[in-house]
Amino acid sequence: MSTTEISKTPPKKPRGFGAMSPERRREIASLGGKSIPPEKRSFSQNHALAASAGSTGGKNVRPEKRSFSRDPALARAAGGKGGCASQDARRASAHMEARKS
Repeated sequence: MSTTEISKTPPKKPRGFGAMSPERRREIASLGGKSIPPEKRSFSQNHALAASAGSTGGKNVRPEKRSFSRDPALARAAGGKGGCASQDARRASAHMEARKS
């Protein structure tokens, strides 16, 4: 592609949040916190409860099941399965779409 061809394409304009002003983005982001009434936001009311919940995250799993940090090969195998599963799903849906037409 020559430089004249590149210059003919219109420049991309920002879309979505990229096109908004920072003030508008803050305004939209603040709405998420307002969707739940303050009396139901237990972690913001009780910091000790929030701290204990955060620290017990992985402790409820038996040590023999908590093995990704101890066995990188197992973690790689699990990650590979996830990638294969999503690719298999895409292939299956593409195959079904092809059969419809």
